[in-house]
Amino acid sequence: MQIEHAELSLLGNREENQDRVALAADDGAAFIAVVDGMGGHSDGARAAEAAIRTMLSEFSEASRPLFDPDGLLHLTMGRAHEAVVALGRGVPPESRPRATCAVCLVQGSSAFWAHVGDSRIYLVRSGRVAERTRDHSHVELLLRTGRITEGQAHDHPMRNYVESCLGGDPALPEMTLGGRRTLMSGDVLLLCSDGLWSGVTEAQIGALAGARDRSLTDALAELGASAVQATAPFADNTTVAALRWLGP
Repeated sequence: MQIEHAELSLLGNREENQDRVALAADDGAAFIAVVDGMGGHSDGARAAEAAIRTMLSEFSEASRPLFDPDGLLHLTMGRAHEAVVALGRGVPPESRPRATCAVCLVQGSSAFWAHVGDSRIYLVRSGRVAERTRDHSHVELLLRTGRITEGQAHDHPMRNYVESCLGGDPALPEMTLGGRRTLMSGDVLLLCSDGLWSGVTEAQIGALAGARDRSLTDALAELGASAVQATAPFADNTTVAALRWLGP
């Protein structure tokens, strides 16, 4: 499996970076995760750290080749949820640590992904966004039902409210599994927190797959800087990980 990957996490205009990002690759499989500790709740950074460590541990312990990638993603996010819930034991419900999350597995020429909340996954192909995940939010519902446009969604007063997340209540949250996608040479998988996607356009994200003469590291640095600049002086933590699939 030939891949190029890069990751970036910027503070933005916040006092603390509550995002976490990780990418691990071995034995023909790669795992990518972005976790956004929810700043409106206490210990957002601890929630994100607990979730990312738990998921990396689950990936490292899974046998290769991965027999059931979708099942592993569901199990991994469930374990991450339990880890974040444990941080909030004895804490009032409104103050318990929480986080949103996006994860992706790549094995061979296949990609599998899952998410909860408004951390997103984009599949970028031939210079455009071919697919993206749909947020667990009221604003996303308004968008999907045609009641608002993409432009209105970016500025909607409820854009930061999510309806599902890791942590908080012990019950397993709503998680969306994307199923299997067959990758083509040059495809880019991009995972990000809302600090990134709220400050850039899909055209800017799509350009990642069309810039094969540039490293992903340079491309992400430019994309992240654009997002922070566009949303300043209120820029959120801005985190992104990308993997370019080059072939088996």
